[in-house]
Amino acid sequence: MTHLALLLSRYVNGVSMRHEEVSQDMFPNYPIDSISNGVNAVTWAAPPLARLYDAHIPKWRQDNFDLRYAVHIPVEEIMDAHRDAKSALLAEIERRTGETLSPTVFTIGFARRATPYKRPDLLFSDLSALQRLVQRVGPLQVVYAGKAHPRDEGGKSLIQRVFEAANSLKETINVVYLEEYDMALGRLLCGGVDLWLNTPQKPLEASGTSGMKAAINGVPSLSILDGWWIEGHVEGVTGWSISDDPGPESRPDEEIPSLYDKLEYLILPMYYERPTEFARIMRSCVALNGSFFNAQRMVLQYVETAYRPRAANYWGDA
Repeated sequence: MTHLALLLSRYVNGVSMRHEEVSQDMFPNYPIDSISNGVNAVTWAAPPLARLYDAHIPKWRQDNFDLRYAVHIPVEEIMDAHRDAKSALLAEIERRTGETLSPTVFTIGFARRATPYKRPDLLFSDLSALQRLVQRVGPLQVVYAGKAHPRDEGGKSLIQRVFEAANSLKETINVVYLEEYDMALGRLLCGGVDLWLNTPQKPLEASGTSGMKAAINGVPSLSILDGWWIEGHVEGVTGWSISDDPGPESRPDEEIPSLYDKLEYLILPMYYERPTEFARIMRSCVALNGSFFNAQRMVLQYVETAYRPRAANYWGDA
């Protein structure tokens, strides 16, 4: 079916630059372009952040490119808006689970379809190392959400693995898994956590969009260099990479130590000791990633590159 679709299409694209590269290797006889995904900025901006943008960037709803002007928003106001978004998330977590998480504790979010290549358990590869990290640098809490397909036994077993890790860590790290994941909960998570974690197995992440939703809210990512993050990642500016290796295949022996090292030596110390510096990274997420990885830009690219009649020239015959 893929070959049939490629043969009958006058324009073919991947949904990120990396997706284009991988697809071109898989199907070398067809020209493949790329148009990176984007998310609806107005839908995914948490209410406190949306109000902040309304005050400082009045036309951002009509023109998402205006989010680049977030660079002029005072970091103290970014921090205040995020604090409100985090409070809303923690209140919903308590309502759903009875668990009371602290608004002052660094909170990692991981929410997406539960399937093996997403590797939701990578954070728990070495529980002792994770516990030592927290004891040395500062407290940590983790919020998970996401459903597995009913027939995805691997995905369901990974959810069980997260529950097992949560039980093992309960004395040192609060880990909660939220049921009934949907858009409303996703919006709360993307706006209310302090860091967005993404751990796919390379090169299986065609694009990914959850980190884009987080960036709309000024939440930086800690992510594997795959999919959209290769384009959105500026180390220490929009977030951090898990392993600096740009190679095409995942290497857990490098990724796991990198994940812990960046949390222990870069991210948590900045959050607890230099909060204004952390807030500047949040602001950069909005200005750089939020202003680009949105649906307005994506649709404009599809119109100009794929849909207009001149796109017929893609095959060189019209």
